[in-house]
Amino acid sequence: MIPREPEEKEKPNNEDAVPEELPESTISPEEALAEEKKRAEEYLANWQRAQADFINYKRRTEQERLDFNSFANANLLCGILPVLDDFERALKAVPEEFAGEDWVEGVRLVEKKFRTILEGQGVKPIYALGEPFDPNFHEAIRQEKGKEGIIVEEYLKGYTLNDKLLRASRVAVGNGEGDTEESKEEE
Repeated sequence: MIPREPEEKEKPNNEDAVPEELPESTISPEEALAEEKKRAEEYLANWQRAQADFINYKRRTEQERLDFNSFANANLLCGILPVLDDFERALKAVPEEFAGEDWVEGVRLVEKKFRTILEGQGVKPIYALGEPFDPNFHEAIRQEKGKEGIIVEEYLKGYTLNDKLLRASRVAVGNGEGDTEESKEEE
């Protein structure tokens, strides 16, 4: 059997009906062009803003990554600094009769190599002795006789990592007692 095509229903003959007229355009072509230009400028501005936001996002995430790596390095280095302190104390405690021994020189070379590696990572010591007390880099643990506000003794060396404080120096600060006449005259 051959399928039959559906028969078209007869449409009512509305010859008498008036054809619908298209509404007249209320804006001129110049106004339409100006409106489209305005929309295009808005799209361009939005695109440029999105592009700038993306560039800022990339920059910010890269900075956060660097900060995270730096922070991770700082934690590791803070754990290693006591080993360097122990090397320094050990070398200061070597008796004079052993000072020229090969094993002492070996320990001295290991300490020097250790310090060089830390400096290569951006770790620098804070020089405190004889400097004015700075609470940003120094931790005062006591006061002793000496020129007021000047560090007279360093108990634990401080370090910075890329110019940021890694560990504050633990120091004794002069309290102003025991100033000699010479030091007062120098001022």
